[in-house]
Amino acid sequence: MKLCFATNNEGKVNEIRKLLGEEIELLSLKDIGCTEELPETGVTLEENSRQKAAYVYEKYQVNSFADDTGLEVAALDGAPGVYSARYAGPECLAENNMNLLLENLKDKDNRRAAFKTCITLVLDGEYRQFFGTVEGEIIREKKGAMGFGYDPIFRPEGLEVTFAEMTIEEKNKMSHRARAVVKLVEYLKR
Repeated sequence: MKLCFATNNEGKVNEIRKLLGEEIELLSLKDIGCTEELPETGVTLEENSRQKAAYVYEKYQVNSFADDTGLEVAALDGAPGVYSARYAGPECLAENNMNLLLENLKDKDNRRAAFKTCITLVLDGEYRQFFGTVEGEIIREKKGAMGFGYDPIFRPEGLEVTFAEMTIEEKNKMSHRARAVVKLVEYLKR
């Protein structure tokens, strides 16, 4: 089975490719010739992931799935949430997003946070959504060089390392995206 992962984030593609195995041929946007930015104007993770998956399915006639992920921080009333990728502004630089988050939390003791992912699958015109969450906390300074996004400042509950200090294989055993992908794969194998 061929599926397009509707993302321009190569880090995500590499993570997912390792989770899907050989039964599913994972295509990137580049593989299908999609070079434009995908729509992402929803106010929820569910809306954004559906928009992106639908765009690829309708324009390129290929079964697809898309994710949207948000980092919800308790002390910031759930922010940055659906705006996590562009928290520091339209340039969407991970470093700027992390720096702004750390600045906004500098006087906060409650560092509880959760990564939440919604994946929308469009398979032969039918839509399904899958969810994954991982609880943890935002640490006070960046640690680790692996991963992407907020990984250097997010430490999963019960661990002493950040996502950025883990290998892809270690992260894939517990991440929010991995949990949603496991549900996606289980559905596809039925």
